[in-house]
Amino acid sequence: MAKKTIDDVDVAGKRVLVRVDFNVPLDADRHIADDTRIRAALPTLWRLLEKGSSLILMSHLGRPKGQRRPDLSLQPVSDLLGQLLGTSVHLAPDCVGVEVESMASNLKPGQVLLLENLRFHPEERDNDSDFARQLAGLGDLFVNDAFGAAHRAHASTEGITHHVPEAVSGYLMKNELQYLDEAVSNPQRPFVAILGGAKVSDKVEVIENLMGMLDVLMLGGGMAYTFFKAMGLDIGNSLLDEDSVPVAKNVLAAAEKQQGLEILLPVDCLVADRVASDAQTRVVARDQIPAAWEGVDIGPETRQLFQSRIEEAGTVIWNGPLGVFEIEAFAEGTRAIAETLERATWESGVISIIGGGDTAAAVTQAGAAAKMSHVSTGGGASLECLAGRVLPGVAALATAGV
Repeated sequence: MAKKTIDDVDVAGKRVLVRVDFNVPLDADRHIADDTRIRAALPTLWRLLEKGSSLILMSHLGRPKGQRRPDLSLQPVSDLLGQLLGTSVHLAPDCVGVEVESMASNLKPGQVLLLENLRFHPEERDNDSDFARQLAGLGDLFVNDAFGAAHRAHASTEGITHHVPEAVSGYLMKNELQYLDEAVSNPQRPFVAILGGAKVSDKVEVIENLMGMLDVLMLGGGMAYTFFKAMGLDIGNSLLDEDSVPVAKNVLAAAEKQQGLEILLPVDCLVADRVASDAQTRVVARDQIPAAWEGVDIGPETRQLFQSRIEEAGTVIWNGPLGVFEIEAFAEGTRAIAETLERATWESGVISIIGGGDTAAAVTQAGAAAKMSHVSTGGGASLECLAGRVLPGVAALATAGV
């Protein structure tokens, strides 16, 4: 059901608590390596400031495991966000406590306060009610714009909604839900899904949920070798999700019985004698993988096969890279598919939805992200949406029209 957004509430003169997802990668010098998630939140923040509110922003960063770690402070985020917003963004020394309460209560319209890393407190991940109540007490209403964290029932995503008078979504959350819901419930056809990544177990619910809706299901990446094993093929030293071999067999059997569904696995692959940039490589048919070698990318024949289905598609959902794209020598398949999907989006109007995480990184690396219809900011959250699950952080928001 559609959720209320910031356009449905009066925020003028109010202190608005905004849960954002500023969990960004930092390099060795603690500089932000990719600011995509910060930029994605800007439309919501600009609109709230334009409407006369003050902002109290909440986010986590990394995995401090309930400990205060200076290397995971949100100070670099505060500095960059101030530049992007064109106004000072003050970093609070903590996210709860007397000093933070004073800073929040003294905010004037147009001012922005960023709370320190929520996960410095174990109560955040524990969804502790008292911690959630303390966060809620800092503002007048709550906006969740952190789609990337919406699949977690944490104090700042779910618990806080029980202690505020109003809980609504921001524009980023709204757009993420609209694209993913529309793609699944009312896709332009042919409806194609490309699923890659390492493990079948990570994608099995998505496969099972989408199979009855899809026209074409393309499987690649490391998990393809588990399907090869289920087909009785030798896979050499390729990645194997052994516990999921029976699951892969069931998927193949179900797909064979389902009319109107074409399931495509790689017909050839690039194999290497080891996973390294200077490894020896060769292209082989999927039933000719040498005993001591491992699959690291889809082969050229598979690329052409997958590309042909993308060019004919109406909607394409892609989650999971098709090879070890982090190593340039093994990135050609993922890059070729990204470029084809970018072209199909731009030239033919294909609806292209990139499922966040490694897939978003791969598409960005290929220089193809800007022209995709939608690049999700939440890998785990988008997967759970596609698997048909209700996200706790979304379920807790007010429903439009209620």
